[in-house]
Order: sequence, then C-alpha cells, then structure tokens
Amino acid sequence: MNMNTKRKREDMEIVWQTPANPPERHDYIFRNGIRYVKPYYFEFISHVKNRWAGKTIVDLFSDEFKGRPRDYYESAVKSGRIQVDGQKVSVSYVVQSSQKISHFLHRHEPPVMSWDVEILCEEPDVLTVCKPASVPVHPCGQYRKNTVVGILQAEYGLAPLFPVHRLDRLVSGLLILARSASRADLFRQQIESGAVQKRYIARVIGVFPDKQQVVNANVNYNAREGRSTVEVGDNQGSSTASLKGKAACTKFTRISTNGKQSIVLCEPVTGRTHQIRVHLQYTGHPIANDMLYLSEFVSSRSAQGLSADRAAAKSCSPPDLISRTSDMANDSNEDFSIDPMCTNCPNLAPKGYEGNEEGLWLHCVKYSGPDWIYECPHPDWASLC
Repeated sequence: MNMNTKRKREDMEIVWQTPANPPERHDYIFRNGIRYVKPYYFEFISHVKNRWAGKTIVDLFSDEFKGRPRDYYESAVKSGRIQVDGQKVSVSYVVQSSQKISHFLHRHEPPVMSWDVEILCEEPDVLTVCKPASVPVHPCGQYRKNTVVGILQAEYGLAPLFPVHRLDRLVSGLLILARSASRADLFRQQIESGAVQKRYIARVIGVFPDKQQVVNANVNYNAREGRSTVEVGDNQGSSTASLKGKAACTKFTRISTNGKQSIVLCEPVTGRTHQIRVHLQYTGHPIANDMLYLSEFVSSRSAQGLSADRAAAKSCSPPDLISRTSDMANDSNEDFSIDPMCTNCPNLAPKGYEGNEEGLWLHCVKYSGPDWIYECPHPDWASLC
C-alpha cells in the first residue's frame, strides 16, 4: 500500500507516494557528529498545470526543477523514471493540462546534527521532548526521516505523533506532541484562542534594556528569500492598515548580561514566522549567532563583535553533546547502495548541504495552558560562558 500526503510547492500540488516503510534505526548513518539518512527510492507525483501545457516533458522538468541538469532528465525519461499517466514517453513528448507526471528517484535527505531527541515527559495522550537544533519537526521539503517525528518513530517506536506547535529547524527546546488527532486539536484550539503562554530564551548581542520591552510590529515573511521583515507605521501616527505583514507582538525581559551579550526571556503573544528573531533584530539586539538577521539594523559596536560571537558559539558547545556525537561516529561504517543515475551519489548528503551549520541561540523553555504546564531545561549557552 501507498501512503499519500498532499503538500504545496509554490503553485503546484504534489502528492508524495511513499512505500509503507516507517523510519528504522538502520536507516541512519552517524559520521563526525552528523546524522545522515541512507538514500532511498521515492516517487513524486504531480499534475500538469495549465501553464506547463505544451512543453515537452524534458523542458518541463528542466524549467521547473533546476536542481538537476537537463541531461539527467533526458536519461530519466528514457529509462522510465519519469512517466506520464503511468506510461513511458519519449523525450519530445508534449504534456497536456491535468496529466499525471511522476518522478521515481534516489532520494538523499539533508543531514542534521546527531544530538539526541530527549524525551522529557511521556503521558498516555501527550509526549514532550527537547528538540535539538538543526532537526525539523515533521516531514517537509527534502526532509522525511531526518525529522523529530521520524527519529522518535525509528528509535523509540513512537507513532503516530501529532505536533501541537512548531519550532523552526534551527531552534531548540520544548516540543509538545499529541498522541491522537483529537488531543492535538484541543491544544491548537487553546493556542489559537490565546489561552496558552509561550516562553523562550535567547542569547543576544549587547546589553539588553533592564525594563521589559514590548514590540508591536507587523511581521512580513518572504517565502522566496526565507526571511521576515518588520513593518511599522510612519512617525506621524498614520494607520498601519496598508502594511502587508501580519500583526505581531512579543514581550522581552532581560534575565542577565555580561556587558557584551544578554540572556533574554521572550514571550511571543502571536506566532508569526521568525517573529522572535526579527523582533529582536528590530530592538537592535539580534540573536548573537543568527547570521540571517545580523546583517541589518545592527549597531556598529555590535557588528564589530560578530567574529567574537562566532568564536564563542564554538567554545560554548555543550560538552555532553560533543562526547555523545563522538561516540556515535563509531557507527559510521555502514554502506549504502549507489545509484548510477543519481546526481548526488556517491555522497550521502545532497549537493549544497555541508552539515556544519550551528543551531540558533534560541530555545523554547515553557508552554502553559489553562490546566497544564510543560517545561524544558535551559541549554548551556544560557549561562553566558
């Protein structure tokens, strides 16, 4: 049997056709503190959009999926790995609107850091874990097995799981997963009604103000650029109705400072993409190792300290994680099958992924609702080492 899951990719609906093979322990390879997934075969299925009609099958893939060269798509069509309505076609075949096109490929998932997904609390209908940075919560984009949900299924046999809230891939900390769809819906209703309080901590550049700072500024997320910007009205008090971004509010309170950096409690009232990160940037105190938001609105004094912050990030890596990932590297001698047509083989990771990115100094520490509280321990970097 196949398990079909629908997702959006730009304006095209994709149906992921995946064999009923849940993630298992042997699917992973650990090398130098990095968790890789053994490449596996995967079939993508979509339907021809009106704007694609009239293109040859090779032109369609070359124009819309630029991650592989044209000669690969020609070979894939000739070999039958790319089909139309379940049939092999020639490279000059012209597609028509609504036809089904499929691509059977050798899939390489991006690597993630090999830190454990630590279980914090296991209840009959709720599971809470400490999500490590670099690992996405659930299948998305090129990730399927290298996700919190996938790892929990492979290493603990926990499935199905329903994430109650999301954390960005580079963010660590408390993640709540319901063990039934109905329980997840209850959590989400409470979150949407404003009955849930969320707390994060961040390590930011500079001496954050002593008094609580409340940022009310629209957040506009640009999916193409993968980043958000803050929008505010002009100084004349004009209406913000013309702003494109979504209303957003975050409360910030300084916990500690060493005169160069500060640990800040972040309490988002709303939940916009990159809200805490871009609101901290707006205050002039961005997260100290957030390369995406350190590029603008940073004081000259803060910018001068950027290289030092990068060095500090490496020196403050949790020692327990370093030793654990070193031990796991001993399990790196497993082989995986090489596909002669694959444009990523013989490498484990897909092209463009080096697996050496740092996690953000942003950590979810607490979620609390009308009759429940879940918490996560603070990371080592919160001690301003």
